[in-house]
Amino acid sequence: MPFPFQIDILGMILKGVLIGIIASAPMGPVGVLCIQRTLNKGRWYGFVTGIGAAMSDIIYAMLTGFGMSFIMDLITNPTNKFWLQISGSAILLLFGIYCFKANPTRNIHRGGTKKGSLTHNAITAFFVTLSNPLIIFLFMGTFAQFAFVIPNHPFEMSLGYISIVIGALIWWFGLSWLINKIRGKFDDNGILIINKVIGSLVIAFSLLVLIGTVFNLYTISY
Repeated sequence: MPFPFQIDILGMILKGVLIGIIASAPMGPVGVLCIQRTLNKGRWYGFVTGIGAAMSDIIYAMLTGFGMSFIMDLITNPTNKFWLQISGSAILLLFGIYCFKANPTRNIHRGGTKKGSLTHNAITAFFVTLSNPLIIFLFMGTFAQFAFVIPNHPFEMSLGYISIVIGALIWWFGLSWLINKIRGKFDDNGILIINKVIGSLVIAFSLLVLIGTVFNLYTISY
């Protein structure tokens, strides 16, 4: 197998994993739900909540990818691609600011002691996430910035989408594991701290990429 092809495949997988983590990390309704269920019901109930969310996210990710593939001839133009990457960075920046300032604990519902089945917990999380189509804008921003969409390469794109799911599951597994470990010390302030840390990281990442994109254009023009 030619070496460049291996690099492309590896890059696609890494991009997908990173996109999956970015899409899952903010403490929205499902993030809070995952934490609540981990605390009230146990680690695996929190993890299957994340699985349900990941299954919903991949639907929106594929819809975003298919939509962008139809306009790929337009956005592969260097000038259009530059502005698309700038727009992607701006979307990520706004998303990071919103994440940093948001208070996901405001509408927390204190669950009862009834656990329900793991399947039921996953399905409810799936529909909670599906009811928030705004995630499409986040996927648009990350897809544009990472140049994730590659038309006429179904194998690479399939690996990319699978990697998004893997990235999401890595996040939900790690979150439920962490909350389970510190369950005696975790409260609403913990959720706020996680959200602010994630928001800060997204803001820093988006600014770095934005500066890099602008500087790269300046270097080429010069």
